[in-house]
Order: sequence, then structure tokens, then C-alpha cells
Amino acid sequence: MAAEKAVALVLRTTDWSESSRIATMWTREFGKVRVLAKGGRRLKSSFESALDLLTLCSIVFLRKSSGGLDLLTEAQVVERFGQLRTDLGALYAGYYIAELLSDWTEEYDPHPALFEEACRTLRALGTTGVITGPRLARFELVLLRELGYSPTLTRCASCGETVNNGQGLAFSAAAGGVLCPKCRKSQRDSRPLSHAGWQALQAWAESAEAWRQPWDAAVRAELRQVLNQYVTYLLGRPPRLVPYLGS
Repeated sequence: MAAEKAVALVLRTTDWSESSRIATMWTREFGKVRVLAKGGRRLKSSFESALDLLTLCSIVFLRKSSGGLDLLTEAQVVERFGQLRTDLGALYAGYYIAELLSDWTEEYDPHPALFEEACRTLRALGTTGVITGPRLARFELVLLRELGYSPTLTRCASCGETVNNGQGLAFSAAAGGVLCPKCRKSQRDSRPLSHAGWQALQAWAESAEAWRQPWDAAVRAELRQVLNQYVTYLLGRPPRLVPYLGS
């Protein structure tokens, strides 16, 4: 077994025995890993509080050559996102990020850009002047891009015709994006997409900072419904935290 070092975000922990714990972590270097932390449940564990949910830590683990859990040997706190504890909506958004990374990604499939986006999002959520909905939506769109599910936004997802003026559009999760006025009735799951909503969705997908603009509350609410629908369709079930997400 080779010892590996990584920077990891704790996504989930499960009690394994009276003294040990299993942790699911999202790392910059290796993607998702599942590790056994022997002694991780003890009050004076060598891991201390590094295994708390949504903690960023530096870890050393022994990677198994075949099936089974990797063995965590060291974990030290690098960063906590304490401001999440003072804003319930931001905290739920943080848990939602952990849920998507834990349930939707494959083990040992690294996406450094997604790791950095998750950390940037967790640092921003709950801070003064940051509206949770647009910041979370930016994370979701980066995740969709990294996993190969970016919605089609500038062409009709059905006929491929270029979308020019954004009038009369709809969004279809099954089709994979925006539908033109001619095709919107062909998809049973299509939902109307306003011109302002279409513009915001494009902006959030293309620009790392567009979410900071003062988007109208109605637009934010509309796109929360669109993204909930799309993520639910792709996962095959509603994420558990969806009912707690605001716009």
C-alpha cells in the first residue's frame, strides 16, 4: 500500500465500529475517496475534529491496491467555514454541495477545477452581501460542466437552431437544455423560461463573477426551479437537500 497526500473536503462520515469511522472526502488530487479512520470516534482521536462535515483538511492515507476502503493515517484541519453556522440557508447550501459531490461523482476521478469551485463557494456562502441562490447556482453549473452535463443554452436542445432573442423559450431536462418556440411543445417536461432567466443562466454558466450582480428575486426563483428539475432528472431522484434550498 502506497501512502498518498491530499487536500480534502469532508463530505460524509459514518460510524464503523465503537472506535472507528468511515469518511467520504473530495480531494483536489484524487477526486472522491472513501477512507477508514481507525480511532476516529474517540474523544482524544489523533484526527481531533478534522473529520467534521465540511472541514477542509490535509490528509495522508494508504491506498488499497484492490477493493475495500483506503486507510486514513493523518488528518489536520486546514480551514473551516464557520460563517455557515450563522446562516441557515447557507448551511443547507453547503450540505447540498457535499451531497452532490458525494453521490454524483466517481471514486478516483479528479476534477481540480470542481474542487476549487467548491472551496470558493463555501468561503462565499454566508458572508455579508452574498445571496446564496446565485452563488450556489454557479457551483451547480461548474459541476454540470465538469461531469459533462452542461445544459445547451445558445441553441435549441432539440433542433439545434440558434437561439437569438430569448423570446418564447422553454427549458427541458430530458432534452438537456433550452428549447426554441417551435420545439417547446415536443417535450412533455418543458417549462417556460423567461428572457431574463435565459440571460441569467447563460451569465452564471459563462462568468465566474456574474452571480454577484443584483439579480431580480423572480429570476432567482425561476432558475432555482430549473436547476432543481435538471439535477433531479440527471440523478434519477431529488437530492435530499433540495426542499431546503432558497433562491
